[in-house]
Amino acid sequence: MKKLGTYFLQGLLYIAPLGITVVILYNLLKFLDGLLKPYVIDIIGYHIPGIGLVAILILVTLLGYMGQTIIAKPVKSTVGKILERAPILKVIYSSLKDLFSGFVGKDRKFNQPVLVKVNAVSELEKMGFLTQKDLSNIGVEGKKAAVYFPHSYNFSGELFIVPCENIKKINGSPTEVMKFIVSGGVTTFTVNQKKEIS
Repeated sequence: MKKLGTYFLQGLLYIAPLGITVVILYNLLKFLDGLLKPYVIDIIGYHIPGIGLVAILILVTLLGYMGQTIIAKPVKSTVGKILERAPILKVIYSSLKDLFSGFVGKDRKFNQPVLVKVNAVSELEKMGFLTQKDLSNIGVEGKKAAVYFPHSYNFSGELFIVPCENIKKINGSPTEVMKFIVSGGVTTFTVNQKKEIS
């Protein structure tokens, strides 16, 4: 009898989250559909289930499009004018914008995790992210690259210019490597192989 009770509770653990999710989704869709139900009945003359939800999706999409084209452009130009008049603000704003776009933007920069030898004598190595392979535009000569080292238990880091022969690529997920560094090495991830930057 005790085993039957255990199996019943185990079954509840499996089915309860699914059942609760279905009930919440059903009630949410019913609520959203009901918001425009009176207006749909006035226009069409009868209720079509789901038409209110479709109308809300279309309205929100149109609002997003208008916000992107009509509202966003004037706001961007106003911010641009303010930043041109305040050079210090411009430096801070553009640096933060580049940093955030490096993590989540179209031109993600933190997508190549690397292992850098920082001390040849003790074989000490540090994990980071390769941000630029060619530094000739800033006057750095020789085969050197820019590597960003995030701090553990923090959302800050340091940028180092290091010789390319001291850098090895890590064949792993950038997200997992970032979690590994920020957690101070507490989380784990799998590395397939390490290879030098060419």
